[in-house]
Amino acid sequence: MRYYPVFLNLKAKLCVVIGGGKVAERKVNSLLEAGAIVKVISPELTPVLKELAETGKIFWEKREYKKGDIEGAWLVISATNNPSVQKSVYTEAEEKKIFCNVVDVPELCSFIVPSVVKRGDLQIAISTSGASPAVARRLREQLEELFGKEYEIYLKLLKNLREQILKSNWDREKKEKTLQNLALAPIPKYIKNKDFHLLKTLIEKLGLTLPSDLFS
Repeated sequence: MRYYPVFLNLKAKLCVVIGGGKVAERKVNSLLEAGAIVKVISPELTPVLKELAETGKIFWEKREYKKGDIEGAWLVISATNNPSVQKSVYTEAEEKKIFCNVVDVPELCSFIVPSVVKRGDLQIAISTSGASPAVARRLREQLEELFGKEYEIYLKLLKNLREQILKSNWDREKKEKTLQNLALAPIPKYIKNKDFHLLKTLIEKLGLTLPSDLFS
């Protein structure tokens, strides 16, 4: 099967997670990072999930799943190893046209979750379309070495510089050329090696200003 790659905007959207174990915990944390409203349905929770519920960061229904629990949801994740519950969640999601992922059961998924490299605003998603999760994990590890923590600062800097360029009174051609020059410049290398003098010189040469809070 070929999957359609996409990044979803889950901000303020209701997402339901069935299950309260370690796998559910990872899924909940990812959903919260994306700004989703998260409801968890499970008789028990991990200590981390219980704290999230007690502090009001997630909603918790302390019971087993029953049909109707995903009503109004935008997305649902079943993180339980109960085959009967897995099938029921997927069937209900299909009936109600809700995106569904049953963890580690590709045939009961309308979407699969890729292996992801995260560096601030940079996200690189890897998928083998379910052929080999181990290969996807290995590729992620290789990309994590290639794209180090300096890329988090790099993207933060480029966002600031892009705003400076767009707010300037430069003509369109100069703006586009400067954006291209920034994309080609060895800025990640300067950040990684702490060559801040070279970084400052490069940016000022382009007529821009290095933000003072960049490394705070």
